[in-house]
Amino acid sequence: MVFKESFKVQSRDGTVTFHDVTDKVKDIFSRSGVKDGICVVYSHHTTCSVITQECAFDMAKNGLETLQQDLVSAFEKWIPFCPYDGTYMHPGKEALAFAEEHGEDWYGCHNTDAHLRSSIIGRSVTIVADGGALDLGEYGRIHFIDWDQTRARTRTVQVMIIGE
Repeated sequence: MVFKESFKVQSRDGTVTFHDVTDKVKDIFSRSGVKDGICVVYSHHTTCSVITQECAFDMAKNGLETLQQDLVSAFEKWIPFCPYDGTYMHPGKEALAFAEEHGEDWYGCHNTDAHLRSSIIGRSVTIVADGGALDLGEYGRIHFIDWDQTRARTRTVQVMIIGE
């Protein structure tokens, strides 16, 4: 059996946005009727990632969980935010021309850091389903991350459940 569903999340402008999608994915899984199999949570957006992580319980001053802020801080040291030309080779002249032809603004094209972060973390997670429940461990949560800080966007979270 294959069951598919998607839903939308809204990112914020000027910051990396984490969405805890655990409850929504669990709801989709329960409606699928699958007892044993796998659940894939995926983003087709190339500046987004999907991860599983335990609940950190503590919050940073900016509203992120402390583990989330630690991840953002680590990436900021390694792959810094890209607000202007020259930080990275991308976008080049041809990419900027293509973007302009397709309604993308100059600033929005300077999201190379988001593309690099997403390519390292990945754009999906696969969770084992056993006995009618997703095996996330005792404190596991599913997070959809929008790394792109150039503007607020509506993003699509895709869920596919395969099993019996």
